[in-house]
Amino acid sequence: MATAMRAGGVPGGVDAFLARFAADAAALPGDGAARRDAAAALTRLGLPGTTAGRRPEAWHFTSLRPLAGLNFVAPVPVLGAPLTIPGFDPAGFTGPRLVFTDGVFDAAASAAPGFATNGAGAGDTLADLRANSLDALNAMLCRDGAAIDIAAGIDGGTLLLVHRAQSPGSSAHPRHRIRIGSQARLSLIEIACGAGETLHNPMSEILLEEGAELHHVRLQLEDRSAFHLASLHARLAAGAIYRGFTLALGARLARTELNLHLVGPGAQAEAHAVQLLSDRQHGDITSCIAHDAPGCASRQQVKNVLTDQAHGVFQGQIQVAQAAQKTDGYQMHQALLLSDGAAVDCKPQLQIFADDVKCSHGATVGALDGDQLFYLQSRGVPRPAARAMLVRAFLDDALTAIADPRALSLAEQAVGGFFERHPA
Repeated sequence: MATAMRAGGVPGGVDAFLARFAADAAALPGDGAARRDAAAALTRLGLPGTTAGRRPEAWHFTSLRPLAGLNFVAPVPVLGAPLTIPGFDPAGFTGPRLVFTDGVFDAAASAAPGFATNGAGAGDTLADLRANSLDALNAMLCRDGAAIDIAAGIDGGTLLLVHRAQSPGSSAHPRHRIRIGSQARLSLIEIACGAGETLHNPMSEILLEEGAELHHVRLQLEDRSAFHLASLHARLAAGAIYRGFTLALGARLARTELNLHLVGPGAQAEAHAVQLLSDRQHGDITSCIAHDAPGCASRQQVKNVLTDQAHGVFQGQIQVAQAAQKTDGYQMHQALLLSDGAAVDCKPQLQIFADDVKCSHGATVGALDGDQLFYLQSRGVPRPAARAMLVRAFLDDALTAIADPRALSLAEQAVGGFFERHPA
């Protein structure tokens, strides 16, 4: 298996990305000034946890030190190959789909009339590039991404968005822009998969106008040697609804950062997630849900199932501005440790400046119930099947948060594949 080049006379980490930008800047589309600003921010910030980058509190439990000695090159996409997703049959999905191969739109593998790609990539962004090095990296090197625009009052149905990595040793930095018009809706299923030691650094920017609704399911199925570092930034106008679910099974090191801003009265946000990790995988779900308007509600449930030497992280923050009276915020993290070597770090936070709110958070960490396991085995259920039944029951309420039946079916298949690989 090919791997990213190790630094040895060749710059690695931030220096490698900056050198790549210097070499490719003239060929990158879009706003060159915005890219240079992003490069300056990345130079100042470095990568969290590496020798070149400070480690802010938000990265206390996750370090990007493994990236310090790697030089991820620009991919050379080979477009048009048949779409294959581990464990799934894409032919069974009859709706529209957008496929990105190594960060570039793959028209031959796509079937999405009425949808487009942004092409230029860089430009204005909802992210604060002065504070987030990975968003700055994306803005500096992005080449392409989906541009999804649903007009007011339209039901956009269900759209499949796939990123596949086919060039081991490379990195891709797509930026996806999604706008759902007033009283419009869309169900979006997003899948990341691929082969080899790659870096996938996507940024998603979502604008939900008044009364808009987005159901967003993200399945992270990257190669076990890959790095997946994703961010999502959403702004919800009055009465808008965002229902998000993330299922993370792949990657050697993965982090998903969710930033949801409820800026209009009555907006609602859900940001549920499940991580199923084994071997020495490291998975991090970090979220910030900001209530900036009155009468808004948010719900977040994150579950970690960890075995072998896996390490799970959940950091969740609910921010309530002084003007955001009548806020209703709830956050829960639950972890199930299936081995003595597995570990989890959890840091829920509430930051409240309003006085008429209902906000709560909780966290639990535990192992499988020995009595329940014994009961099932005493009834003739083999131990691996008994363990799988109990873990599946632990995940049940999280998975039922997926409203789209096709998205739920894909998630169920992915969870079933985890049990097949880890029956003991």
